[in-house]
Amino acid sequence: MSKIGYFLSCEQFGPKELIDQAKRAEAAGFDSLWISDHFHPWNDDQGQSPFVWGVLGALSEVTSLPVSTAVTCPTIRIHPAIIAQAAATAAVQLDGRFVLGVGSGEALNEHILGDPWPSVGVRLDMLEEAVHLIRKLHEGREISFHGEHYEVQEARIYTLPDKPVPIYVSGFGPQAAELAGRIGDGFCTNMADADLIKTFRDAGGQGKPVQAGTKVSWDRDADKGLEIAHRLWANESLPGQLAQTLPRPGDFADAMSLVPPEKVAESVTCGPDVDAHVAQMRQYLDAGVDEVYVQQIGPDLEGFFASWEKDVLPQLKG
Repeated sequence: MSKIGYFLSCEQFGPKELIDQAKRAEAAGFDSLWISDHFHPWNDDQGQSPFVWGVLGALSEVTSLPVSTAVTCPTIRIHPAIIAQAAATAAVQLDGRFVLGVGSGEALNEHILGDPWPSVGVRLDMLEEAVHLIRKLHEGREISFHGEHYEVQEARIYTLPDKPVPIYVSGFGPQAAELAGRIGDGFCTNMADADLIKTFRDAGGQGKPVQAGTKVSWDRDADKGLEIAHRLWANESLPGQLAQTLPRPGDFADAMSLVPPEKVAESVTCGPDVDAHVAQMRQYLDAGVDEVYVQQIGPDLEGFFASWEKDVLPQLKG
């Protein structure tokens, strides 16, 4: 049975707001939580970037829902050995209800220490090695590791959950989807793309969960909802490799100025129309996604959660 979760955006909301949204989501009947992991927001108007591992600790005290990072880059900005320790602690705090979602990252977050930004092939190779290292550390033994990209000497993680942390791998193209099928315990994406999911399944992902995230801008005024979505999240409509290669929030803001509002409206439901909200989610379910996570962009959280609890979730779960 498909799950409908709520997407906590660390790019748009501060830590206390995220905790409040998590509590509201559980009360409204959502099944699980996604939370993004960024050093920068995509643009200055989004305006936030709390450290996800601090927020996860707080979440563990206020919600009984499962939580996945969507997604953590364990390759450049933070060494995979440190991510292994952080993920193990989060899983203990959440009583095993934690999934480490990982991906190859964006220059936006990963260039901040002055590291070069590798090609796609190198980034995926780094990700594969990082996942392998994280799994070895989660076995709880002292290890030394001498890889192509990472070195670990006599390291052991002591605080571990009862079961290994599931690691889901994100992908937005066939190369990454194939890697996810081969090394991941599940797959993360933001597209309702049946072909991409088939690539994941055919590469070894048969029977493994597929998660996807999407956004809506619930507002009593559909035009206002679109204005907010366009101002804050037009970056999601940028073409090609821009999302992976632009280095600063200001660069995204400049590129977003080329995206017309009607382009954003194609992928983000704006306004209060229940049927439109249901239809957006069904696109993902019909494409083969097992868990769909929705973020409310606009400020009317009361209206969003009331509408989804009363009208949207019952249709999706019925």
